[in-house]
Amino acid sequence: MEIWINPACSKCRSAISLLDAEGAHYTVRRYLEDVPAEDEIREVLERLGLKPWDITRTQEAAAKELGLKEWPRDAGARERWIAALAAHPKLIQRPVITADDGTAVVARTEEAVRDALSRREPPSSTPL
Repeated sequence: MEIWINPACSKCRSAISLLDAEGAHYTVRRYLEDVPAEDEIREVLERLGLKPWDITRTQEAAAKELGLKEWPRDAGARERWIAALAAHPKLIQRPVITADDGTAVVARTEEAVRDALSRREPPSSTPL
């Protein structure tokens, strides 16, 4: 399990606290420093079952500068949105948890974090 976070984000800190409280094994990715490539964004979108505009923070200054609210939201514009997310990672909704079962969730609520936790691989049992 991996969680994409911005440490300054209260929802990210809450998600980490819940993962820790549940004893989850996860990797933290500070996605503003370790910026996801376009291919990684495509993979996360596939895992989320969402379109790039569904995970875009349109109220950010960069979104306003780019005029994202005016961009088309269709298949023809998909790659343009993905390129914008890769170039301006602050636009990516957070936190994102990639679950062990190959899915992902935007974990902005406790329920979403618990959903990701429910998708964990069960611990392997050690034979006696």
